Amino acid sequence: MSSILVIEDKDTMRKMVSQTLSEEGYLVETAVDGREGIAKAKLKPFDLVITDMRMPQMDGLEVVSTLKEINHEMAVIVMTAYGTIETAVTAMKKGASDFLTKPFDTEHMLVLVDKALKSQRMVAENEVLREEIDQRLGMGKIIGQNEKISDVLKLIQKVAVSDTSVLLQGESGTGKELFARAIHELSPRKGKAFITINCAAIPRELLENELFGSERGAYTGSIARKIGKFEIADAGTIFLDEIGDMDIALQAKLLRVLQEKTIERLGGTKTTKVDTRVIAASNADLKTLIEEKKFRDDLYYRLSVFPVTIPPLRDRRDDIPALAEHFIRRYCLEMNKKIRTLSRESEVIMEKYHWPGNVRELENTIERAIILCEGKKIKPEHMAIRLSTNNEIRLREGAGLKEIGSHAQGEAERAAIVRVLEQVRGNKRRCAQILKIDYTTLFDKIKKYSIDAKR
Repeated sequence: MSSILVIEDKDTMRKMVSQTLSEEGYLVETAVDGREGIAKAKLKPFDLVITDMRMPQMDGLEVVSTLKEINHEMAVIVMTAYGTIETAVTAMKKGASDFLTKPFDTEHMLVLVDKALKSQRMVAENEVLREEIDQRLGMGKIIGQNEKISDVLKLIQKVAVSDTSVLLQGESGTGKELFARAIHELSPRKGKAFITINCAAIPRELLENELFGSERGAYTGSIARKIGKFEIADAGTIFLDEIGDMDIALQAKLLRVLQEKTIERLGGTKTTKVDTRVIAASNADLKTLIEEKKFRDDLYYRLSVFPVTIPPLRDRRDDIPALAEHFIRRYCLEMNKKIRTLSRESEVIMEKYHWPGNVRELENTIERAIILCEGKKIKPEHMAIRLSTNNEIRLREGAGLKEIGSHAQGEAERAAIVRVLEQVRGNKRRCAQILKIDYTTLFDKIKKYSIDAKR
């Protein structure tokens, strides 16, 4: 049920409006003046505020302006005994949904209230729909003010206007597909096809068919020509996610496509020209895969003309509150629930958690919390993460083997670096030599694991 705040300095009017709304089933709170009303609006979200125009200390117009600063989507109805066209226009310009002139009929007030609430719901629903459309078209909002993510956005804006191949690197869940879509939407290819292929999810034989297509009779059961994704994405963009999992034999065919801009369907003899921009992504270290003979070095250099590394969430912790707020709002609207807020205890946990699954895990955590939360605040028990006694964060319950392995590897790396640094009394170059890694890698890992090298 919708919540309404009534701000009115006259006792009889305040009680009459409050009682009428309560009898209609609305959740009503009251305030005796503008300052009290603003204080209450800051503490909890209201669907609608009904405020008097003339009050001591703060008038209705000032209340409207301040409420809109708190929440620009909040519906506001202004009431006054001094109704003039000029006052009504001023109130509407400041964001009021409607205007009531005293004395008024309660039935008329209820009609305006219903109208304002329906309009407010429609705005919220349209915003959700717009976000869904944006995400399908690659215009999903990239949230973040952190310096590292700002640097990534600057790089993407620069490379988007060209046809250069881009390699997006970063851990699983950092949002590489979102950034790939952003590159496409900022490029001259916007409006053309954006095709996503997960190389890890499709077997080698099927992946070749998906990418390049096949002629009739190319294999058992092939009864018609199949057009591959490279042809479908002609003049557009193809996003090859988890490129490190592609079979090495298929990598050679992909390299030829990148070099010659032509494809050959399975079972075919003709070559077909394609003008398709390639954006690839990997959460694996491709240089390590090259050393292990699992990835072609010539393909790597062809794909990584412009490499971009997406930082993990733990390296941009100052973005966590904004991301959490975005997902809370999104899932509350999708599930038709009142907007929730995080309790202080939940905020502390989210700030300290290491987020091995990055932004995707944060989104899943918020979605789960919104489902479980029945009150106004999201509490720690609504989230599948918790603090351990030593003030570190355990892996979330239900973590998969890959996540557990990644966490264990990180813990082992950190312990080894700390141990060797102590042995060499903080000499980082000597430490890098002993660990058989280059100095830059050691420096990055010291920063990643928050190791006090001086100690």
